[in-house]
Amino acid sequence: MKWLLIVVAALAGLVAIVWLIGALLPKGHVAARSAQFRQPPESIWRAITDVAAFPSWRTDVKSVERLPDRDGHAAWREVNKHGQALTLETVEFLPPHRLVARMADPKLPFGGTWTYEISPADGGSQLTITENGEVYNPIFRFMARYVFGYYGTLEEYQKALGKKFGEEVRWAS
Repeated sequence: MKWLLIVVAALAGLVAIVWLIGALLPKGHVAARSAQFRQPPESIWRAITDVAAFPSWRTDVKSVERLPDRDGHAAWREVNKHGQALTLETVEFLPPHRLVARMADPKLPFGGTWTYEISPADGGSQLTITENGEVYNPIFRFMARYVFGYYGTLEEYQKALGKKFGEEVRWAS
């Protein structure tokens, strides 16, 4: 029985330490990743703005539901491969160069914007995605910083886009 109390106390202590470290981290973070594609900017633009087609090339998206516009901005709900829904809305739309999407569900433990910038590059385009994220829960903040990292989602998206076009992602320096 004593060993059980020791294990429970150790686990509680570990959770407390993770919570404390997470609470000391800033809520906000910025992560950016650039990749080059052999496609012209217009092709990249069509792919990243056709939300209905996301499940056909984004391996992390199971389904997409178009929602009514919010304040004149396009809105949609993505359901990921784990069944979790994320509601997003477009807040800036400048074809074919700049798109800004924002998390539109205040109930989630995280939020932020993703800025997609497309520029012509040698033999194609460069897509830079910048995540201006916020993680509200200190334990999730710790996990995002030290376990998952901030760049994984950006890189997964760009790799999936490359696969859609039948090409390997070339990371920009």
